[in-house]
Amino acid sequence: MSAEMEHTVASAASLEGTSLHTGEKVTLTVKPAPAGHGFKFRRIDLPDQPFIKADVDKVQTVERATTLAEGSVKVHTVEHILSALCGMGVDNAIIEMDSNEPPIGDGSSRPYVELIKKAGIEPQDKPRKVYEIREPIHMETKNGSFITIVPDKKFRVSVTNVGPDGRFTQFFTSEVTPELYEKEIAPARTFVYYEDVKPLLDKGLIKGGSLENAVVVRGEEVLSKEPMRFNNEFARHKALDVIGDLMLSGKRIMGHVICVKPGHNPNTQMASILKREYTRMRTMVPPVQIPSGEAILDINELMKILPHRYPFLMVDRIVDFEGDNKCTGIKNVTINEPFFQGHFPGHPIMPGVLQVEAMAQVASICVLRMPEYQGKIGYFMSVDKVKWRRPVLPGDTLFIEAEVISVRRSIVTAKCRCLVNGEVASTGELKIALADK
Repeated sequence: MSAEMEHTVASAASLEGTSLHTGEKVTLTVKPAPAGHGFKFRRIDLPDQPFIKADVDKVQTVERATTLAEGSVKVHTVEHILSALCGMGVDNAIIEMDSNEPPIGDGSSRPYVELIKKAGIEPQDKPRKVYEIREPIHMETKNGSFITIVPDKKFRVSVTNVGPDGRFTQFFTSEVTPELYEKEIAPARTFVYYEDVKPLLDKGLIKGGSLENAVVVRGEEVLSKEPMRFNNEFARHKALDVIGDLMLSGKRIMGHVICVKPGHNPNTQMASILKREYTRMRTMVPPVQIPSGEAILDINELMKILPHRYPFLMVDRIVDFEGDNKCTGIKNVTINEPFFQGHFPGHPIMPGVLQVEAMAQVASICVLRMPEYQGKIGYFMSVDKVKWRRPVLPGDTLFIEAEVISVRRSIVTAKCRCLVNGEVASTGELKIALADK
């Protein structure tokens, strides 16, 4: 078993062009970033070359594009490059620009896909965290736009585009994988209705707009430098925007995104809801079931998986799942633990063998939550390479990390460690036999 790992670009690569709204010449460079970094823009044309994190909390305006701001530093029209990075499976990157807006290219995200492929993509040493949608999330706006995200074991988007007076109503649906994104979504170009052009120009926008980088709709007529790339190109471009805007939540999701009349305003509102719901999920008691995605298990859930009971249950709750082979549990160590009576009077220290037992219990949970192993029991077989590095004392919160390396013939091999305040207290490699109860 192996969890899907985070990815970054393998090398730096640059793209030159004209920005859509400001009309300025700009060079954009994608660069590798460490695991857990996420996406950050960097304005290398400004003093100190400041960074702006791709975070929905940084969203300032959403008129015809998504703008991020950190103090007086701004980055406009971020959705196409973020969409391409997400769609192509990149998790971490630095996006450097010598202006305040990326190049528009042909109005699609295809130039960014080609840029990412030029840079290359490589895996990193950290499992990718994915927010599994377990209950429907819904939002709608006063103008009739709505977005609903429902549970799904894949990441999917379904978009209905509705133009003025119902013109150019189009539908598009697809799973989002790098292959499908590159072929079915990335080529779709941005578009604008003719009646909106003058008001946008009056506001100082689309100064770099032309028929080379946008499709213009006038009445029932489509004005374009080339034929339409898809019969539902508008709906596909809306899907492209949705993918980019939702990445501002900071999390990839496992779920089906269903949109009617999406736009940057509802998209970023949903990104904010996703961020809030993810934070809430991390602190709430989950529904009574063993989740297959990232979640939390409280003590009642743990006792449905493990046979251990007081005084030998050595984990209080699970606080994180990473992929399908790694999880983290916690044990609140109090002076009331029965073993402190004899280990040692006047100098209480948690026995090292009980730390190993805690590792085994968390490793068992990591496997026993999987459908094929539910209902089984784990028997401790062996432990190797055990090291104790610091004492665990009353009042400490013990974080127990378990990474399942393999499951062969019902024998689980796991690497584990216990930490207190970020410091490693103990480590070990365990083997556990799975058997029927």
